[in-house]
Amino acid sequence: MRKTLLIVDDEPSICLILEHYFNFDYQVILKSNGSEAMAWLEEGNSPDAIVADYSMPVMDGLDFIKRVRAHHSHQHTPLVMLSGKDETSNKIKCLKQGADDYVVKPFNPEELDLRVKKLLDRVRA
Repeated sequence: MRKTLLIVDDEPSICLILEHYFNFDYQVILKSNGSEAMAWLEEGNSPDAIVADYSMPVMDGLDFIKRVRAHHSHQHTPLVMLSGKDETSNKIKCLKQGADDYVVKPFNPEELDLRVKKLLDRVRA
């Protein structure tokens, strides 16, 4: 059975790229902001991993991380943040809130895939 990957990003082009790339190995669920993603999670859905944008409308990436980590069922779900901001302070904020990794846009989908797979391997171990 394929693993489920939740992708949360308000940029349609990023969603299309990620869906196209990850669709072979994962069941890809796309949400355009943190609020939509949290509603999906609170319906009882449990992705194997989450890739979320840092800068989103309605609920930004930091608030999304806080909400995901506060939810008992998703405390340990691998979560990778994507951002166009390469500042160390943003990376530190995300990691302190509970993100497992931080990838700067533009990014190579193959690198992102390897990072997600490594996180999933650690969760299984």
